[in-house]
Amino acid sequence: MRYLIIGLGIYGTNLAKDLTDLGHEVIGADIKGSKVDSIKDYIATAYIIDSTEEAAIGVLPLKNVDLVIVTIGENFGASIKTVALLRKIGVRKIYARAIDELHKAILEGLKVDRILNPEQRAAYDLVNEMALGNEVETLTIDDENMVMRFAAPEYFHGMNYSALTPQNMFGLKLIAASRQHTVTNLLGIKSSSMQSILLDSDENETVKNGDQFTCIGTGKDYKSLFRHISRL
Repeated sequence: MRYLIIGLGIYGTNLAKDLTDLGHEVIGADIKGSKVDSIKDYIATAYIIDSTEEAAIGVLPLKNVDLVIVTIGENFGASIKTVALLRKIGVRKIYARAIDELHKAILEGLKVDRILNPEQRAAYDLVNEMALGNEVETLTIDDENMVMRFAAPEYFHGMNYSALTPQNMFGLKLIAASRQHTVTNLLGIKSSSMQSILLDSDENETVKNGDQFTCIGTGKDYKSLFRHISRL
């Protein structure tokens, strides 16, 4: 797919690089030449433009991209005006970053396809991790549910993965598991990496020390599981 990212700050730049690494074609634009220079060799094309000017934004290949993402964060007015101009020009699919609730409300009024709240989401995930403990990584899905990754508790070591149902995991649903493997490259150098365990291919696969669980559920489910384990 082809993406146009307007606003090459920290968030926009990282997004552009990640999409490029995944094989997508990325076009970037920013009012500051220094930001464009820092990424122009990494993405397909980069423009130095003022996206609040209709004549300037018109030079972008708006009809030849699948999605326009406005990631301007530090300039509230520039973000809103850029989205408004994109709508006026007739761009059909727009994602935009919001920095606060007022910004979000205005973008909702402009009917963007998706509103991005990277700072709020990152903060919320961090709060969840701090509440659950440093041993778990979380990704929020909605107001209640999240994806959680944590080391397989000793309580489960030796148990068949097929036995790890939501009923005996206090509501948590195991969706993936991984295990550390040692690999050797052509030069004989060894390194370790986590690899997925193919749970469906072997019903007798058991949990081993060092395995990582990836589950979906609520923070309450997670706390209930570890409260139960700690009492044994």
